Amino acid sequence: MTADQSHEDQYAIVAVASSAGGIHGLIVLLAMLDPDLPVPVLVVQHLDPRHRTVIADVLSRRTDMPVKLAEAEERALPGTVYIAPPDRHLLIDSDGVMTLSDSKLVHFVRPSADLLFESVAGAYGPRAIACVLTGTGSDGATGVGVVKSRGGTVIVEDPLSAEFKGMPQAAVDTGAADYVLPLAEIATVVRGLVGAARQ
Repeated sequence: MTADQSHEDQYAIVAVASSAGGIHGLIVLLAMLDPDLPVPVLVVQHLDPRHRTVIADVLSRRTDMPVKLAEAEERALPGTVYIAPPDRHLLIDSDGVMTLSDSKLVHFVRPSADLLFESVAGAYGPRAIACVLTGTGSDGATGVGVVKSRGGTVIVEDPLSAEFKGMPQAAVDTGAADYVLPLAEIATVVRGLVGAARQ
């Protein structure tokens, strides 16, 4: 990234989706990212809404980045991980302000990766990165198509090495993936794209 390239050329957000096997997947990804990451990371992980979630506590012990459950009307800050609370869709606007919604389930799930991805695509267009990790079902597939159509970048965990290949395979099948990578390589590509210091 040269100094004369406009702010519009730089990535502004990373959105990550995972389901079955996702806690491990997120641990591997986030452990290789640092608080110097110049963009926020928004996460949809399918969680059981009947139980109080400890996902933020679990992940924060495995990464140097601050990790928290997203709050309504909160502004997403660089170098911070925001997780959709159980049973709430997570959306974001172009000012980086997050919204939580209890609107209807999408593909039988809430939070929905599709809604998050569509939200970041609408707000950030080519400045958005969407990542799909391990999981069952097809949540995220529609959303990565929208991210791609708006000029954003799509990274998918290689279904052949994913713990559960449903979500990654559905995303790959859309033809929208720019990168299909083993889990351990995704963070390096994210850092490279957003221009994080550690290489």
